Amino acid sequence: MLLMCAVIFGFTMLNKPSEAELAERQRIQDSIAAAQKQTANANKPMTMLSPDEVRQLQAVMAEHSADSSRQGIDDGNVKLGLVDGQVTGTVTVADITLAFDELLSASADDVHRQAVEAVKQALDKYAKNGAFAASMSGTEQIVKLRNDSLEVEVSTKGGVITRAKLLAYKAYNTPLVEVITPEDNQYSFVLSNNTQRFETQNFFFTPEQVTDSTVLMKLDLGGGATWGLKYTLERGSYMVRMEMVQSGMSQIIPLNINSVDLKWHQKMARHEEGKMFEERNSAIYYKYAGENGDVEYTKESGDDEEDIKDRLKWISTKNQFFSAVLIADSVFGGAHLESREIKKDAADYQTHLKVMDIRTTVPYASDKANPASFYFFFGPNRYKLLSSYDKYSPKEDLKLTKLIPLGWKLFRWINTGIIIPVFNWLGSFISSYGIIILILTILLKIVLSPLTFKSYMSQAKMRVLGPDIAAINEKYPGQENAMKRQQKTMELYSLAGANPMGGCLPMLLQMPILIAMFTFFPSCIELRGQAFLWAKDLSAPDKIWEWGAQIPFITNYFGNHISLFCLLMTVTNIGYTYLTMQSQQSQQSMPGMKVMMYLMPLMFLVFFNNYASGLSYYYFISLLITIAQTYACRALVSEDKVRATIAANRAKPRKKSGMMARLEEMQRQQQQMLKEQEKRNKKKK
Repeated sequence: MLLMCAVIFGFTMLNKPSEAELAERQRIQDSIAAAQKQTANANKPMTMLSPDEVRQLQAVMAEHSADSSRQGIDDGNVKLGLVDGQVTGTVTVADITLAFDELLSASADDVHRQAVEAVKQALDKYAKNGAFAASMSGTEQIVKLRNDSLEVEVSTKGGVITRAKLLAYKAYNTPLVEVITPEDNQYSFVLSNNTQRFETQNFFFTPEQVTDSTVLMKLDLGGGATWGLKYTLERGSYMVRMEMVQSGMSQIIPLNINSVDLKWHQKMARHEEGKMFEERNSAIYYKYAGENGDVEYTKESGDDEEDIKDRLKWISTKNQFFSAVLIADSVFGGAHLESREIKKDAADYQTHLKVMDIRTTVPYASDKANPASFYFFFGPNRYKLLSSYDKYSPKEDLKLTKLIPLGWKLFRWINTGIIIPVFNWLGSFISSYGIIILILTILLKIVLSPLTFKSYMSQAKMRVLGPDIAAINEKYPGQENAMKRQQKTMELYSLAGANPMGGCLPMLLQMPILIAMFTFFPSCIELRGQAFLWAKDLSAPDKIWEWGAQIPFITNYFGNHISLFCLLMTVTNIGYTYLTMQSQQSQQSMPGMKVMMYLMPLMFLVFFNNYASGLSYYYFISLLITIAQTYACRALVSEDKVRATIAANRAKPRKKSGMMARLEEMQRQQQQMLKEQEKRNKKKK
């Protein structure tokens, strides 16, 4: 093998071409490539601008020019003007700049062809925009409106709000939360007549009436026709008033046109360190018009697309803690909504959440000075703040608080009627939200303590009756005695005044509050950025250990970290489970239940590890208090006293309950059916 390798290596070295031979080979290849390119170009059709297209360019630029400084086309790479009635300028394609005169001669060169095509596209664009064409070139300017809460930037390009900064909130990677940015957000009105469509994002507006709180973005369309958007930022508010302002538009838009289109595109930026949970709470929300109109939203996970035929009052792009809401003074005439997740392999996966597109229509009349008006809300999803904005619609409840996911109707009622008022009241004089959660938990436990005591008493009775139940099971063994065994057990419960569901029912009555708190804490913006003990942010997981690897099957829920409050909650939950199992006899007859009871805390660890640390902290404190209540009940209630109570109940004459009577009747009927079945089997034999 060594000799073979040596021979092959030697042969290769001997036959290696010299530098002169390599150069000759390259020259031949270059000649072939040049010949092939020349042949390809020879087969391409020659292109040039025709005399008719040049005359059309001259007419378009001259007809719609409002002043001498705007006699031309500035469409990115195409920059053309009029000098003594002649078209002049340049076109840049593939980093190569060609003079306009070069496009008047025929050529098959690729750059020449692309330049001619770019001029034709620009001509088509300007020709289609009629009276608006004079506004298609200009220099972008930014006008800032600001109050104590919000700063918005309005651009002359499109006359739209391009940026909205919340001055009181920080993002995880930027100094301030920006609900919308120029790179990620665009909206535009589309006006149309019988033959043309005019999209406002293509035009350069002139700013007028500029103050710290107001600006009018205006288009002068000639012949006395003007169209614009007026923005007014209200003092101390997150609301921006947007009014459509016009005059003389009936000469451009006929009266039979009764609506304009509105397009809104947003690539939703990420604001929170916990991207997974923020993404789950991002969607397009909308409210149907009318006092009884409900609030709906697109799917929060995966892609979604909806066509809505009914009229809407407002439409919003909403994430976990912040929203941009467009509220119509009148209505939106239905909408087409699209929400798409950003794929994990995309370059902007870590910085953005979803891509959202909204298309709707707005009632319009070209002879009205103010055909349409709106409110833009750029702000936090704070319950008290959102509920205060109902005043902007006196005829119907805006229901902006539905932007905050507080659970189904019962759980939402608990949150809005009890939890949020108490939470806000405590927050009015306590600065630490960790202490507020502690006090809130104690108050809830005090209110629920009668149910807790009743549950413990029921468990104590069942524990005392354990030997009697075991005796019944021994006396009536087997499946054939199942009904008799059940009947005797129920009689025992009845005589002793015990209820097997007595321990579960009080716990079930507490479940709505536990579930309400589960929906409250992840949506509570007051906890955002609030530190407590080792947790830097009570609205995010309190990570004490992170890793880069992905755990199969559970990473989507668990994440790639350990949250300390969640871990403490799990350990406490296991301790409470052990305490509960000691006081119950069910594990003797159902061994599998014991394993299941200990698995539940571990499942909670998986699902809660990625949730807000404030939620895990609440459950941790709640479990500690429950354990303390259990020991207190044991100290206050002795089993001897429970036995005495049971003995007294047995001595009392008890009226048979309706449920017991029905159960006995069912048992009697079943026994009768079994006897008849046995008789039929004997006859067959």
